[in-house]
Amino acid sequence: MKMSGDLAQTPRSLLVCDQSNFLDEKNRLSSQVEQLHFNYKVSVLLPECSSTPPHLDAVLKSFSSFYLIRELPIHELLNKDFLETAVYQGSVYGVSYRTRIDEDNCVALTPNGHLSLSLDKDSFELLGIEGKPSRFNHRTNGRFVVSVDLTDSSMAPGGRSYQRLVTGLRSRLQLKADFMLSHHPGGGASLQAILSRYDWSEHTPELSSHTLTDLSCPALLTSGLQSCDPHSFLEWIGAVDARISCENSSSSFLSSLVCPEPKTTVSRALSVSVCGLLLPQDVHRLIHQIRCYLERLQLESWVSVTVHGFVDSPVSWGGNEHGVLRGGENFYSLLMFHDHTYRLHLATGAHDTCPP
Repeated sequence: MKMSGDLAQTPRSLLVCDQSNFLDEKNRLSSQVEQLHFNYKVSVLLPECSSTPPHLDAVLKSFSSFYLIRELPIHELLNKDFLETAVYQGSVYGVSYRTRIDEDNCVALTPNGHLSLSLDKDSFELLGIEGKPSRFNHRTNGRFVVSVDLTDSSMAPGGRSYQRLVTGLRSRLQLKADFMLSHHPGGGASLQAILSRYDWSEHTPELSSHTLTDLSCPALLTSGLQSCDPHSFLEWIGAVDARISCENSSSSFLSSLVCPEPKTTVSRALSVSVCGLLLPQDVHRLIHQIRCYLERLQLESWVSVTVHGFVDSPVSWGGNEHGVLRGGENFYSLLMFHDHTYRLHLATGAHDTCPP
């Protein structure tokens, strides 16, 4: 049997590796963290640790809450009061919930005030707003992208462009979706223009942890990491987070993953994760506290932080369109050392543009 050309191709992936020092003024970590707007999971691996240090625990428990609004008419994101109290103030994060980027209409509102709509062909034609074919159309133009800067003067409430978009969303397309929404630093108070009129619930990110014993890990404090393939290292990090053994014993039918060589064994390690609509500002605070934690240890040590973006978000890095045809990866993994150096791996799936 002959395999089709599409199936025979190995899905392409993009992985950018960066090495720098927090003390270097030219390091780009802050901007890179900020450009992944929609994060659903942050995982932390702490070697030689059995319980979360108090300062880290406090940061993880203080991640910003977010709101799930049910059946939100998307034209409400153009509500004049909402624009003034939230969007124009910056740092609003909103994304449609349980919509699939390869099948459904998906919506995102980024902190720079851009409204992004990923629409099927019929919905795009009903909306009647200028857009462009998706970069990820397989053979025919079946999906279209509309991106609108709500902070631009041409989109001021009452203007022609503003009214055309409102009419398209309210009267012609009548697009609704369950919608997750968060605002930093205003929180729920700045979102009342929408929350006061719809069914909503407030959610606190979920925190979980588990302790690992006799964990095989790459010899990160030696020259071993220099020769460790980044893909192998990320596979190992993912296996640890998913609680999959990398021992590759002959009796195991679950996994053939192995720990990259050279390797060492740590007697104990703590894996901590937090899930929800997670803001880059909270990730920044976590990274800062981990730096403080490593300084206090006064030992040669390391900590890894992995941040996963939503698989079905219409945008991934910055305002770039996100595609899912063969996978929805958009994440980064930060390996931090006691001497302020770090190694950063940024990854996207088969069809996305290159991470920053």
